[in-house]
Amino acid sequence: MLFDVVGGEKFFVDLVDRFYDGVENDRVLFPLYPEGSNTVGARHRLALFLMQYFGGPDTYMQERGHPRLRMRHFPYVIGEKERDHWLLHMVSAIDTTIAELPTEIQTDVRDELVGYVVNAAEHLRNQ
Repeated sequence: MLFDVVGGEKFFVDLVDRFYDGVENDRVLFPLYPEGSNTVGARHRLALFLMQYFGGPDTYMQERGHPRLRMRHFPYVIGEKERDHWLLHMVSAIDTTIAELPTEIQTDVRDELVGYVVNAAEHLRNQ
């Protein structure tokens, strides 16, 4: 499982922190976050979700129930522009975070992560 390959929780927490560091300065995405400048909860939820999705503990499911991603994101306008901005920050965070992994696994890890986030971002579009 990818969770174990990347070393577990720390990788995903670092990935999500880097992602949200970008989002917090994005004029397109940041206004969509209902908690405003307090991204602590959003960071926590996304890290838990990604850990669970990629083979880690099911803490997300225990805390939040089934992900129901489309339902949870439906109240927010997510069109091509929002998708593209989200992917920009997520792929940048992936690239930065995998640089800390052993060289021989970076490409495979990147391919798996980027493959998932591209599909997820498109799936969540509602405009």
